[in-house]
Amino acid sequence: MISVSERNSLGENAIRVLESRYLRKDAEGNVIETPDQMFRRVAANVAAAEARYGDAHAPSLWEETFYQAMSQLDFLPNSPTLMNAGTDIQQLSACFVLPVGDSMEAIFDAIKHTALIHKSGGGTGFSFSRVRPRNDVVQSTHGVSSGPVSFMAVFDAATETVRQGGRRRGANMAILRVDHPDILDFVDAKLAGDRLNNFNISVAVTNRFMDALVHESAYDLVNPRTGATAGTLEANDVFRRVVDHAWENGEPGVVFIDRVNESNPTPAAGSIESTNPCGEQPLLPYESCNLGSINLARFTTGELGRARIDFDRLRQVTAVGVRFLDDVIDMNRYPLPEIERTTLANRKIGLGVMGFADLLIAMGIEYESPEAEAVAEDVMRAVQEAAVDASRDLAAERGAFPNFADSVYALRQEAPRRNATVTTIAPTGSISIIAGVSSGVEPLFALAFKRRILDGAELIDVNPLFERVARREDFYNDALATRVAREGSLREVEGVPGEWKKIFQTAHDVSPEGHIRIQAAFQRHTENAVSKTVNLAHDATRDDVEAVFRLAFDLGCKGVTIYRDGSRDQQVLSTGPSATAKRPGETHAPRPRPEVVSGRTTRMETGCGNLYVTTNETGDGPFELFAQIGKAGGCAASQTEAIGRLVSLSMRSGVDARAIARQLRGVRCPYPSWNKGHKVLSCADAIGQALDGFLDATQPVSEEISVSDRADRLAGTCVECGSVLEFEGGCAVCRACGYSRC
Repeated sequence: MISVSERNSLGENAIRVLESRYLRKDAEGNVIETPDQMFRRVAANVAAAEARYGDAHAPSLWEETFYQAMSQLDFLPNSPTLMNAGTDIQQLSACFVLPVGDSMEAIFDAIKHTALIHKSGGGTGFSFSRVRPRNDVVQSTHGVSSGPVSFMAVFDAATETVRQGGRRRGANMAILRVDHPDILDFVDAKLAGDRLNNFNISVAVTNRFMDALVHESAYDLVNPRTGATAGTLEANDVFRRVVDHAWENGEPGVVFIDRVNESNPTPAAGSIESTNPCGEQPLLPYESCNLGSINLARFTTGELGRARIDFDRLRQVTAVGVRFLDDVIDMNRYPLPEIERTTLANRKIGLGVMGFADLLIAMGIEYESPEAEAVAEDVMRAVQEAAVDASRDLAAERGAFPNFADSVYALRQEAPRRNATVTTIAPTGSISIIAGVSSGVEPLFALAFKRRILDGAELIDVNPLFERVARREDFYNDALATRVAREGSLREVEGVPGEWKKIFQTAHDVSPEGHIRIQAAFQRHTENAVSKTVNLAHDATRDDVEAVFRLAFDLGCKGVTIYRDGSRDQQVLSTGPSATAKRPGETHAPRPRPEVVSGRTTRMETGCGNLYVTTNETGDGPFELFAQIGKAGGCAASQTEAIGRLVSLSMRSGVDARAIARQLRGVRCPYPSWNKGHKVLSCADAIGQALDGFLDATQPVSEEISVSDRADRLAGTCVECGSVLEFEGGCAVCRACGYSRC
């Protein structure tokens, strides 16, 4: 039973997330662990590593220190550590990178290894740049290669079938070098939105490409099988295509791969080809990393709005976090022996921060300001310096990481370190909900949001800092909370003093340049990379996206991800006002059916068998739809018949067919399948795809789409609880229930 004090200290959303995804359960699914017991379990398990280094009393002493840091929410490790430490799984790392070689054996070995990692709760990154291009020769079979993008689909299908420990869905990052001959196929891979849904994709951009972009010239493509030049492309054309697709749906992102390797601490051990799924952790092939984050909101003193940073305590907790993460390396159960060898050779850790927006609010500083950039640098410089000092202290106790002698640190004659890297800034979606603060270094996503409860009613969750200030300054009321939840920010809300509107900026109040400048400020004192999403307004242009990518490179970032408000297909959209709109209380009468209609039937392969979708039209457009699967009277048959009847009724009543298809597409069932190279998530999804195919073939539609509610269009609606989703680091996260999808 969770105590009253735990509920008060953690908050209702945190408890909901912990019960859903972190606390241990019995065979019947009942929660059998409290948050306090979880922190104890994790602290005891991780501190057991201390016994390896000679002091018999060390485990109990460090267990208490680790427990205090977590239970007080000063520091939290990545989700797999919280979930799995002290359990039978004991896989504690969040991120892995696997190599994908240029042979059928190597590719399918990577798929097998991916399944093992996802089963244990980790995410995987891949570079497909070694795979020979499409239509290249395959000497062993005298055939031709299908190219890297086709093999990505096989990885995607494998991911779909594996549930991570029952609590996390597999997530992947796919990276392809910009000079690979198939780069245009890769850039186009997710434009349709119906495949590779378990992948984030990023283009590995080279310095040579950026130089060609500046000089508006062509650059060479290189066949990875032979190393020979395989043609040229205009850098401007490729870059514009990346920009166009990122504007359309947020992908691909870009990784500045040469810059990443310039800061590779162990070049003798290999070059870095890929990152983890959210892009902030570059890793060597077969390398893993465990992450943790310091809650910056816990390191202030003074009055809300005028607080100061307690740097001494920040440095103390940083040292605790480094020791904790180094102990995790020893306690980890690695899914593959190759991963264990590479990880132990370099002992990379990634300590970062969360709650940066809360820190700025406590200090009375607006997110988009030179003052905020200065705070970002000061905070991360302190964390970086304290983390390096702690790693050197551990090296004196335990020895340097095995590859230290061949590292850049040894070349520069620096003191030995225990860890090849020490700092990373991760998205922290779920653990920031537990801590009750903003994610990573992002601005607040919203100051209030609606949450649906079991009986269908809605509750308004208000940011606690905003509520404290509003009550203190005497401008808080229930109507204000409702208005803020509807608008998503304070820009158009009356009754809030102007100074507080500036302080409580949300993601869409911050300019693209403001997002990048904060990312760059943190990157200057982060050894790995910074997960940061540049949120753009729905009316942002392609030129705005291009400016973001160029500025990120100019300011020294290692990569960048953008998300334009309302650009994902799965978001809740509604068509604009139409001539057939009715006043409240009025209804639409379905059009009568003429004796003769024309149409076509499409066969769709689904997890339940072949589905036949017939769409008929009249001179006024699509009129009716019939869907048939299996034998009459079966459950699947009755469900598809019901969907067809409702679709027909909607179309005959004047509802736009595109809007109907959009509502059906993306609906998932436990048995997804493939149809002509496209993923079919369910029978409903198949009907939506068939309807879209009919419309594309007969009457391409251009429609004005508007968004019914600003809060709902920020990143879509949670499929589990109906609350607003936030988009960060390539993932959608629900702060109401903890649901996430990368």
